Amino acid sequence: MAHTDTVTHLSDATFDEEVTDAEGLTLVDFWAEWCGPCKMIAPTLDELAGDYRGRLKVCKLDVDSNPRSAQRFAVRSIPSLLFFKDGQVVETVVGAVRKQRLAEVIEAHL
Repeated sequence: MAHTDTVTHLSDATFDEEVTDAEGLTLVDFWAEWCGPCKMIAPTLDELAGDYRGRLKVCKLDVDSNPRSAQRFAVRSIPSLLFFKDGQVVETVVGAVRKQRLAEVIEAHL
């Protein structure tokens, strides 16, 4: 799976520094390698990272390798896309949704 250099890969250890302590809008994709819908939505997230460069931070967290963060935010289904504004969860989108839907959420919180 190819990723652009505009997506930050998180771990339990880096989550607070990169997300909850960060200012602005951050989208965190809670995903796993075995998840088909997660792979389907990955190119869309790469596009959004490029489209909103400088205004939106896009991150990915592998829930299998980093279960603590997934449990902390009660992630039960993947892909789960959590939107954080200034470190607080402001919206959650579950499932492989269309780019337009995600763009609407982003625009609402920018």
